[in-house]
Amino acid sequence: MSSVLITGSNDGLGRDAARRLVEGGHRVVGHARSAEKADALRRELPGLADVLVADLSSATQVRRLAQEADAIGTFDAVIHNAGIGFRETGRNATEDGHARTLAVNALAPYLLTALMEPAGRLVYLTSGLHEQGETHLEDLDWIERPWDGRQAYADSKLFDATLAAAMARRRPDTVATSVTPGWVATKMGGAGASDDYEAGSITQAWLAVSDDPEALRSGALYYHQAPRHAHPAVADEVFQDRLLDAFAQLTGVPLR
Repeated sequence: MSSVLITGSNDGLGRDAARRLVEGGHRVVGHARSAEKADALRRELPGLADVLVADLSSATQVRRLAQEADAIGTFDAVIHNAGIGFRETGRNATEDGHARTLAVNALAPYLLTALMEPAGRLVYLTSGLHEQGETHLEDLDWIERPWDGRQAYADSKLFDATLAAAMARRRPDTVATSVTPGWVATKMGGAGASDDYEAGSITQAWLAVSDDPEALRSGALYYHQAPRHAHPAVADEVFQDRLLDAFAQLTGVPLR
């Protein structure tokens, strides 16, 4: 039995991954943005060990989430599933002054990774759109650039895949991977999405707990339980370090 924390597990792929892992006999801690959503998740998945509450756009709440997670104990796996899509109509500055897409999709998983006791496995949700991400790291918060929601989303997903590869290199005792579910019919993907919805949550759960050697390729990006080509920057150690330095500066928290 593995202990697994899943962010953004009150709906969509995160909820389905949580259900699969609970049904598989694993100890799963969920996460939701509000107390109301957490209560709904507890009712839907009564087998969860706990549900933690935090708005991932708030650095204060992310820090509290890290503390509450560590109080439960060191996790065998953390699935960084939570995220928002490309339909944000503006940068929608958070209480910390960050573009909301950057804060939720990239800074929150970075902070949790930096602050929590190292888990045995780290799984980061990325997207096929990460291949359209830009590698220049100036104005990450879209303060000077005109807002482009699709580009901001693609950038954040490039950062997630890069964070996974960086953690694989920096923490050799941790299996760190990223996963793209494809274009699936979640709230983010929309009802017209054509990819295999089930395969998205299956792959998350598989990466979190499977002993299959194919699931243990630290640093790899996966799609439907198979390694997939990633943007060349993901494996670029110079880009990895530049990104980690930029995130440390934006959050005030260096990676341990």
